[in-house]
Amino acid sequence: MLTNVLAASDRAGNFADFDVHLWQWAALIVLITVLLVADLVLVHRDAHVITFKEAAIESAVWISIGVAFTGVIFLWHGGQPAGEYISGFLLEKSLSIDNVFVWAVIFNYFAVPAKYQFRTLFWGIFGALVLRAVFIFAGIALIERFEVVLVVFGVVLLYSAWKIAFHDDAEVHPESNPVLRVVRKVLPSTTEYDGQKLFTIENGKRLATPLFAVLIIVETTDVVFAVDSVPAVLAVSHEQFIVFSSNAFAILGLRSLYFLLGGMQDKFRYLNLGLGAILAFVGAKMLLGYFAGWHPPTWLSLVVIVVVLVVTIFASLAADKRDDAAALADGGSVEPEPEPDLDR
Repeated sequence: MLTNVLAASDRAGNFADFDVHLWQWAALIVLITVLLVADLVLVHRDAHVITFKEAAIESAVWISIGVAFTGVIFLWHGGQPAGEYISGFLLEKSLSIDNVFVWAVIFNYFAVPAKYQFRTLFWGIFGALVLRAVFIFAGIALIERFEVVLVVFGVVLLYSAWKIAFHDDAEVHPESNPVLRVVRKVLPSTTEYDGQKLFTIENGKRLATPLFAVLIIVETTDVVFAVDSVPAVLAVSHEQFIVFSSNAFAILGLRSLYFLLGGMQDKFRYLNLGLGAILAFVGAKMLLGYFAGWHPPTWLSLVVIVVVLVVTIFASLAADKRDDAAALADGGSVEPEPEPDLDR
């Protein structure tokens, strides 16, 4: 199937254009809903600390589901749409890694117990799906009506690429979140946790718990990340079904990815450079398409994303290994790498 996908992508110089039946949209929404409910009710019914092993298994399952949906797209719509889907999926997945590290900062700031973090992220992802849908449909509508919007998106992506690659070491300050400030002014709240509840009753009054504040910040930070990720995926496809499904399956697995990578940011020292390179590529792709009429085949986007991610990961791990070797040579010691500590 991969050969057919790449071949179809190579033959088509522009984006895929196809009709999506209402039942296909319904099937997608039902599938996403079933996966979310099953994860909440069957896998994570009770609050518990998610181990590194559990997170690794769940991440593998979510990634497998996302990749497998490429086959569904291929069967329904053919090779080029499938190529656009998998490119969008990998692009969104890679850009979302930065989101995971920001979540770690937020949970650390509010001292959220590890066993309650998953439920907060569940509602965060649910809200993110709705927000992404709005961003995607609005973005595509703007492109269809005002093609010059592609230039705006391209410039935004190039700026974001530069910012992520060279200026993404700024600290996150959850207490400065303007939305949180407004919510706290209009909504009575408490500083005490009440299990996984977002609201609790104290002295007959309904109060928001700290988890609600965390959820607000998680949602608003996702809006910020969507400003980068949605235009980036729109550089790969202009079909609502492709863009939304690739976004949805990419972010569904972010919860388990957080528990897998949340405490390992230092291990990926070159991640920001890699993400910056990917954003720069898709931004340039948008601008060249508008001004020069050059539309590279989908397989090229796929190859660039995969190569940059692989090089970034291996370069980071190699640099970490060199540092360990240097520490040993200087007479120091290297402690075994512990599991990420998310219960701060």
